Amino acid sequence: MVMLACNVAAIAIGKATIQQPDVGPAMPGDAKFFGGFSAGAVLGTTSLGHVLGLGAIQGLAAQGLL
Repeated sequence: MVMLACNVAAIAIGKATIQQPDVGPAMPGDAKFFGGFSAGAVLGTTSLGHVLGLGAIQGLAAQGLL
């Protein structure tokens, strides 16, 4: 759940800050399913989400909350 929340937050950050999210190779299927993001934008935002999630999980585990 923590990783999911971090990925959603990263996608929201990407949606607000990426100036040209549809430049580059398109994602397969319906583009609206991926928020109109290109493949690079999807990989970038989910990579950021995983980095944020890793930090959040490690931090919560270190505090004994997970």
